[in-house]
Amino acid sequence: MLLVILALACVATVPLAGGNLMRLVDLDLRCTWAVLTAITIQIGITTILPSGNHTLLSALHLLTYGMAAFFLIANRTLPGLWILALGGTLNLIVISANHGVMPASSTAMATAGIPAAQDWFANSAVLTHPHLSPLGDVIGIPGPWPLGNVLSVGDLLIFTGLLVLLHRACSQPQRSAVHSPA
Repeated sequence: MLLVILALACVATVPLAGGNLMRLVDLDLRCTWAVLTAITIQIGITTILPSGNHTLLSALHLLTYGMAAFFLIANRTLPGLWILALGGTLNLIVISANHGVMPASSTAMATAGIPAAQDWFANSAVLTHPHLSPLGDVIGIPGPWPLGNVLSVGDLLIFTGLLVLLHRACSQPQRSAVHSPA
């Protein structure tokens, strides 16, 4: 839920900075099915069916990053997307190195109020022997459910890329100076 709130906050900054959200309609997005399917799968494996086969859920988690990469490559010319892609790539590397799970810091999990031990699939979890843990979910955001969450450096880059994309796509076009005859 925190990630949805952060995304909405990014959108809310556009009109505050003088941008026009209606300009998003003019974006020529390609392969949106890929990113929408990836989001749907992630919601499914983490909230609807998290008690399924861990190996299958981990594989599906990795698949969602491949689908997101397909979307990002198809839309690579959009401003800010390379920052977003860098964040996604960092997350994918860490998740791949940890067999489909993002390693989380036990301190960050405690700060967020998320139990470290879980009996279901979690896309982010405290692992016994994590690989690349500094790039994992090490930033704890306190708060009651559903606001408490953990974030990675990759997540911060994803939201930075989203901000750049939104503000560049929604900014007012440059107006040329119009001189009236004196």
